[in-house]
Amino acid sequence: MKAIWNGAIGFGLVNIPVKIYSATETTKLDLDMLDKSDFSNIRFKRVNENTGKEVKWENIVKGYLMEDKYIVLDEEDYEAASPEKTKILSIDQFVKEEEVDSVYFETPYYLEPQKNGENAYRLLLKALEKTKMVGVGTFVLRESQAIGMIRPYNDEVLVLNRLRFDQEIRKYADLKIPAQKAPKPAELKMAVSLIEQLSQDFDPAMYKDTYSDELMKIIKQKAKGKNIKAAKAQPAKEGKVIDLMAQLKASLSTSKSKSAS
Repeated sequence: MKAIWNGAIGFGLVNIPVKIYSATETTKLDLDMLDKSDFSNIRFKRVNENTGKEVKWENIVKGYLMEDKYIVLDEEDYEAASPEKTKILSIDQFVKEEEVDSVYFETPYYLEPQKNGENAYRLLLKALEKTKMVGVGTFVLRESQAIGMIRPYNDEVLVLNRLRFDQEIRKYADLKIPAQKAPKPAELKMAVSLIEQLSQDFDPAMYKDTYSDELMKIIKQKAKGKNIKAAKAQPAKEGKVIDLMAQLKASLSTSKSKSAS
């Protein structure tokens, strides 16, 4: 794994030197875009709009358009904007993890202690476990400010969850949300029973990306010249009054039969 950030966690007056590594990887198939006419690969090039010539990565800079003129930025400009946040994630507050709604969660990263930071790293990990709290602060990652939530994971490593800013969460006032009407008591009781019947400890290992595997099977079959005929999925039915009680009863009986088998 390759570190994407090199700095420190600010924990009170304690500085913990760390490196950040991406904690996830994609399971999607790497599909190329092709020209429909002859299946030639589609290439994307970084082209100068004035000359039409391709530009090498090392010759590309970033700039902000202001009053018809680009203001070009370099690495020193990013650091000058907030020098303390480019190298230090200072924990501003400790909160209970359940207080952070999942809508704010974005990307997880592993934190690795650097030399001479091992003891302080382990201390923070154990203190967070004991208090059942998480640390929240801001830092700069890839030229933009981010909120980070630090928490223990598997009693071995600290995980940094990047969080979305509150202003990034869209308002839902324009959605057609059902009116605040209480459900029928009998329906609610049966729905609760169904939830309780299907309740179990969360096991992330039981969920696999099977779609990519199935798609690879199709690719291999097509490579052998086989024609693939897919069964059509049933479209969702709209505009029909639903008998909730009947559906709930059927769901409960189906769930019971699965449990018995």
